[in-house]
Amino acid sequence: MTQRGTKRIGIMGGTFDPIHNGHLLAAEQAREEFHLSQVIFVPAAQPPHKSLGDLSSAQHRYVMTLLAVASQDGFAVSDIEIRRRGPSYSIDTVLSLKAQWGCDHCFYFITGYDAILDITTWRDYETLLKECQFVAVARPDTDRGRLHPLLEELGPLYDRIHLLDGITMALSASQIRKRVRDGKSLRFLVPESVEHYIRKNKLYQRF
Repeated sequence: MTQRGTKRIGIMGGTFDPIHNGHLLAAEQAREEFHLSQVIFVPAAQPPHKSLGDLSSAQHRYVMTLLAVASQDGFAVSDIEIRRRGPSYSIDTVLSLKAQWGCDHCFYFITGYDAILDITTWRDYETLLKECQFVAVARPDTDRGRLHPLLEELGPLYDRIHLLDGITMALSASQIRKRVRDGKSLRFLVPESVEHYIRKNKLYQRF
């Protein structure tokens, strides 16, 4: 339970290749639903589950994230994982942010429902669940029954996971990249500044 006077901070990690309006919508709904004073977007430098050869450079992804949230109140971007060498593990990020922000802040890690189903494969997941709350963004058609095995496996730690029902966009970064390759518009799918950056730097045209 969050103590009175404790500030709530959201963390949204991801590759953001590119960041799109679905990310922003989920972050805003989490900010409002859980009364977060701020949501920090954290682009991963080297995601453990993805090959670096399949990603745009960390710098490109970081700049696009900055552009996406530049004019949005309550949103910020951290380069903490980009500055850190090696794989970008969430436990390292959470512990670093807690040390930086202090004990008067409570952290909520915002991620997708499907990612939560794999939480036991994350590095040091038990410590991670003790160090922060988790917000699982669920679509209206989400099958809640898929959580039952996780409930049995996590026991009391399951209470650290909160489902967020709201407006969702059936949108993925891979769809955005394909639209770029196909020469299609990104209007209303990514912030205008992000689309301009993608076009200017000729991203996603070769893969």
